[in-house]
Amino acid sequence: MTKIDRIEKKFLDLKSINKKALITFVTAGDPDYSTSLNLIKKLPEAGADIIEIGMPFTDPMADGPGIQASYLRAIEAGQNLIKTIELVKEFRNKNNDTPIVLMGYYNPIYCYGVDKFLKDISMIGVDGLIIVDLPPEVDNEVCIPAKKHGINFIRLATPTSDEKRLKKILVNSSGFLYYVSVAGITGSKTPQLQDIKKKIDFIKSKCSIPLAVGFGIRTPDQVKNIANISDGVVVGSAIIDRIFEGIESSKGEDFIVENALNLVKDLSAALRNEV
Repeated sequence: MTKIDRIEKKFLDLKSINKKALITFVTAGDPDYSTSLNLIKKLPEAGADIIEIGMPFTDPMADGPGIQASYLRAIEAGQNLIKTIELVKEFRNKNNDTPIVLMGYYNPIYCYGVDKFLKDISMIGVDGLIIVDLPPEVDNEVCIPAKKHGINFIRLATPTSDEKRLKKILVNSSGFLYYVSVAGITGSKTPQLQDIKKKIDFIKSKCSIPLAVGFGIRTPDQVKNIANISDGVVVGSAIIDRIFEGIESSKGEDFIVENALNLVKDLSAALRNEV
């Protein structure tokens, strides 16, 4: 675990007041470094409990068109893994409480150097990793070394994860388990609450860590409904769409940031039963 296990502390703090976690996803460097940093710094005040930051990659196979486009925008603006680490470092200069989870794919980490990557992100206060293309069968690559550096390794479970598969997924999982509410790519479909509840009840009977639900969750009502049956809700594509709307408006950085933050505020209000 980390020196301060911010993820564990966040879920425990929220549980103590009978609240659930709002986990927001944004892409590092989208549409540029400055705007991205500005937005990430303001997410906690808007209601984000945990911030998931996408590490841009040219072939993000688990992500839908919106997030794929955000990765390409970031890469075109010069974002890379070095700058993503710098982004987190700048965030941590002002905020030492909000958990940060890096999400992405193995290739950029492999090119950077696994040991160097883990040392660097540990030093700047990254709390967790989600590497979508590293299954439990290759835990020695990043998962086990990450845990030795005090970094949680967060796994994905899907609607097709049966009991045998779930057992493997959970062996080295920590922080929270991320349940993919629909089969497919991010932002692609609307999850059906009844189906999700049935699967979550099954997973919770096997799982001792918090369970967060993501993929396809876009509206305050969906957030409220999913929160009733889980420990946290992940929203990504809807926020990325708001960023794109801001870019298209040509109104500049402040508008892009506020347009995204307004959605996060609405989602947070729904989660806290303030609407």
